[in-house]
Amino acid sequence: MPFVAPLRLRRALFLAPLLLAGCAPHPATLPPAPRPDWAFQQSDLAPDPAFRFGKLDDGMRFVIRRNATPPGTAVVRMNVDTGSLDERDSERGFAHFVEHMAFNGSTHVPEGEMVRLLERNGLAFGADTNAQTSFEQTLYMLDLPRNDPSLLDTALMLMRETASELRFDPAAVARERGVVLSELRDGQGYPLNNLKDQLAFLYPAATYPHRLPIGTVETLNAATADSLKAFWAREYVPANVTLVVVGDFDPAAVEAAIRARFADWQANAAPPRPDQGKVLPKQKGVTDIWIDPPLSERVTAARHGPWLDEKDTAANRRLNLLRQIGYGVINRRLLRLSRQVAPPFRGAGFGTSDVFKIGRTTNLIVDTEDGGWAKGLTTAAQVLDEALRHGFTDAEIAEQVAGIRTGIENAAASADTRSNGALVAAALALVRDDQVPTTPQSGLERFNAFAPSITPSAVLAALKTEAVPLRDPLLRFQGRKSPQGGAKALREAWNHAFRGGEQDSATLAATSFGYGDVGPAGAVVADSVDPAFGIRRIRFANGVRLNLKRTTLETDRIQLRLSLDGGELLETRQDPTAVELTSVLANGGLGKHSQDDLQTLLAGRSVFNGIAASGDSFVAGGTTTRRDLALELQLLAATITDPGYRPEAEVLFRQNMTNFFARRDATPGMALSSELGAILGDNDPRFTVQPQEAYQALTFAGLKQRIGDRLAKGAIEIALVGDFDEAQAIDLVARTFGALPPREADFLPHAEARERSFTAKRDLAVIRHKGAANQAVVRLVWPTTDDSDPGETLRLSLLQEVAGIEVIDTVRERLGKAYSPGASSAMSRVYKGWGTFTLTASVDVAEVAATRAAFAETVQGLLSAPIDADILQRARAPMLERIDNALKSNGGWMTLAERAQSQPDRLERFAKARERLSAITAAELQATARKWLAARPVTVLVLPEGVAAPTS
Repeated sequence: MPFVAPLRLRRALFLAPLLLAGCAPHPATLPPAPRPDWAFQQSDLAPDPAFRFGKLDDGMRFVIRRNATPPGTAVVRMNVDTGSLDERDSERGFAHFVEHMAFNGSTHVPEGEMVRLLERNGLAFGADTNAQTSFEQTLYMLDLPRNDPSLLDTALMLMRETASELRFDPAAVARERGVVLSELRDGQGYPLNNLKDQLAFLYPAATYPHRLPIGTVETLNAATADSLKAFWAREYVPANVTLVVVGDFDPAAVEAAIRARFADWQANAAPPRPDQGKVLPKQKGVTDIWIDPPLSERVTAARHGPWLDEKDTAANRRLNLLRQIGYGVINRRLLRLSRQVAPPFRGAGFGTSDVFKIGRTTNLIVDTEDGGWAKGLTTAAQVLDEALRHGFTDAEIAEQVAGIRTGIENAAASADTRSNGALVAAALALVRDDQVPTTPQSGLERFNAFAPSITPSAVLAALKTEAVPLRDPLLRFQGRKSPQGGAKALREAWNHAFRGGEQDSATLAATSFGYGDVGPAGAVVADSVDPAFGIRRIRFANGVRLNLKRTTLETDRIQLRLSLDGGELLETRQDPTAVELTSVLANGGLGKHSQDDLQTLLAGRSVFNGIAASGDSFVAGGTTTRRDLALELQLLAATITDPGYRPEAEVLFRQNMTNFFARRDATPGMALSSELGAILGDNDPRFTVQPQEAYQALTFAGLKQRIGDRLAKGAIEIALVGDFDEAQAIDLVARTFGALPPREADFLPHAEARERSFTAKRDLAVIRHKGAANQAVVRLVWPTTDDSDPGETLRLSLLQEVAGIEVIDTVRERLGKAYSPGASSAMSRVYKGWGTFTLTASVDVAEVAATRAAFAETVQGLLSAPIDADILQRARAPMLERIDNALKSNGGWMTLAERAQSQPDRLERFAKARERLSAITAAELQATARKWLAARPVTVLVLPEGVAAPTS
């Protein structure tokens, strides 16, 4: 139940490519008048007729839409127009605290029973049952795994309980206070400190820097049952609430159910929002410097302007499309410079964002290597100045338009199979931001009608109506070390950018993509279909394998996955960083084209490239369309046959590693992630972070030597899942991967590389972090085994769910010691015999001993008696629902298809998973716990520097 990121900005630096298809950023400029129920009532844009909109007599609104992607499921959202901006000074954090109390007792649902009720019905806490609080809204979320009318009624009943029936028992408030304070504690650290300084500097007269949704320790400790209930009663009124239901239900039946549950809610007027303060357009010429060792170097130049009250109309969508293109061109120029071998900055961006409805801010943000701020800031400022004075080229506009066109065309093509999540997002955009949910097809029609009038001069003119000129801007520096010369030097660097000299903004002339079919089509030598799942299995004469699963789940969408033998198994104790540079291989482009060239050449095409080391293979994966499947296969074939190995990617890798090492112990989580592999593996170099110098010394020449053999000869398996023609897909693969020289017939065993041993040490392991002095992590880790036995894998997975419920009940709910304690079982398919079972909690340093005791109590309970029947049901039901819904998405099918030939056991395991899971008894689960958890675990404590560690 998190509070969301503290900046709610209506326009981001980079606007969504579907702007014309489904969104526009501003409510209308109108004389004072009664607010309409829906934004489309004052717009020339027609809403998607498949949505059903309504309003009850008490003032509550609802949005309903039938949707069967995925089939047999639904989502329910209750949006309350109340967030931290509705709090008074003494109520800071109350909106979020009330959100927590929704799970802690109401008129008809006793404390703690809400989550249990949902778990029995197959909804997992966190994954399917959650809530979040922001500055302006609180959102309650239920994902229904079945389109069962009784389950929908249960969901609506719980939403009504939250809306009007919460109890706020003092004892429950006291317990939940500890959980909320734990969440506040977990959020502390260098990012939050940096954000607070940034907001205080940029918005000194605004309210929201003082209304972060999490609240303050003082106000949370002072909160009482009565004061929380008073806030809830004031803000949770029908006029502030909109219910959204999207899924595989009859809309008329859903509306009737909503009316039955909510029609008798007592109507009350929505209270006015307190004064939000001001954004200061005249604020300028001031400099701020914020230093913290984990921070990478960044300079921001900013100026404020008034809020642009622009109605969501067709004309304003056209205006915002032009603005989007303008921002896109400028950011494309900046991106091109960041890809040089000696770049002036690591990255830079230019954009304008609304600050709620009190103003807007235009920013130029420049990220540099340590000490490179002067060159980076000057260069970026010159790029911006040149663009705003001289405008854009036809080629630059064309590249942006191509990408936007493709996004809109793809959205229209797949409109009938949009996901529940996408449709909910459209409904919430209407509710929150007055953005009319138009149809993707109407967006395409508007775009096609407008596209011929998109010119460089029109783009520049539109951009200037929004972007605030950065004259004598606010300058903010953040980094590890103060800039030499301080504030004066920062200002001089900015001013220097405008005293002559311009950056070359020339766009490379687009040529043709230098790769096509590899050669004559390879012959198919084996072709069969799995009878259980209908996955077609092809093998070409050169050894390449192809798995096909055609679905109609997403119109014109094709998921592709490439697996190539090797991956992390190429790393050895003697060479533990062998494949690290693979993470930036795509940034090195191809032999015939740099990455920057590819971006221009492939503009408007739905393709991806890049490859990563993952487990026993190098993998590439993404989504394309029927139109671009041939190009996608050509691109991926070029990725493995002719990688560019350009030095600019090495520069990027070294920059990334510098930042990683600067913050590797900046928070408890980072410190744990950095050190745990070494602790569990007795410093096995393959799983231990090596010295920084080892990473900085890596080169593409070395990577080519290490992986070149695998790229040239390693076994390849390709999977396609989605909306394609099988015969055409086979022909396209035959002319690319099937035309490669012969490959190894099978993935190599890599037997020695698969050996991995768990430490025999059971001494207390202490990791130190440099974050907040009250933050600690307690982690217990037991060795288990690999996933070769499907029955044991399911038993440990079920035990994970049971243990997760138990630790939430003890550490979070009963003791109030941690926000998100949890359990996990990880069983490797790559490393022989390797698996772990883990209990983890992030806690206050003062609660380490109590948390360890609670964990011990939980484990002892699992060992001493069979699992309680109700807990077992609550753990198993969501797992069964996940199995039932797994193949309702292309992603689910891909888990079976990606290695259907080299790992055929995946299919058999899935086919029997439900039966095996259903058959696990409480006694079997107790035996599993005794088998793996009876021994002493590795206990890892992550503690602040200077805090004494326990002796045992």
